[in-house]
Amino acid sequence: MSTTIRMSRLRSVGLAELRLFGRNRTALFSALAMPLILAAAISGAGVDESQGSAATIVVTSLLGYVLLAAVYYNLVTTYVSRREELVLKRLRAGELSDGEILTGIATPMVAVALAQMVVFVLVGAVLFGLPAPVNVFLLLGGALGGVVVFVLLAALSTEFTRTTESAQVTTLPVMLACLIGSMIYSALDDAPEVVVAVLRALPLTPVVDLMRLGWLGTTGTAAPAGFTEVFGEALVPAAILAAWIVVGLVTVRRRFRWEPRR
Repeated sequence: MSTTIRMSRLRSVGLAELRLFGRNRTALFSALAMPLILAAAISGAGVDESQGSAATIVVTSLLGYVLLAAVYYNLVTTYVSRREELVLKRLRAGELSDGEILTGIATPMVAVALAQMVVFVLVGAVLFGLPAPVNVFLLLGGALGGVVVFVLLAALSTEFTRTTESAQVTTLPVMLACLIGSMIYSALDDAPEVVVAVLRALPLTPVVDLMRLGWLGTTGTAAPAGFTEVFGEALVPAAILAAWIVVGLVTVRRRFRWEPRR
């Protein structure tokens, strides 16, 4: 599987996919309405400006949700749809590399996700006066690394997804594991170590950890660290995130299906 990417070709695929995305009223409603609905939920959550850490934890959790909904789930259905319509097969028969095809198709969903993240950060800053990030590099690294991981997971999930309708079932294990496990593991002080280790290894956990470390200097279970000290705290989640990316790249190259099963 060739992964060479040329920006001009990537832009062409991305713009074509963006036009298709613009014709999908359901996807458009989800992209435009979801930030407003969740922003309203944040404002009514009963967290005031005196609870800056709690508000930051809420906002970073929502950023994680964006990766699951706007990137992972939407992209699984898109990849499957393009495969079943033989779009992937036709694109691959041309000059485009495999990396250009997969990345170009993902571009609109990634752009929507990043825009939603910006909305949530702005809402949090306006409503709760969120503190300035302790280390903005970790915050951005967590968010961008999460995008890469969930694009790869979306490509991998198409292996088990025959139709766009079945995506509601095949994506459920990843969605539930990340929504529940990754959001609660840091609060499980008395849980067995093996349970904590499993939850910490989930694909969303290191993303949320890095964003919280970058913003607060802590994941919520220890005293905040400074700009330099927080890098030490970030080593484990960064290593887990990097491992997911490497495994995802290798597996996508070997297992991604470009044509429908017959």
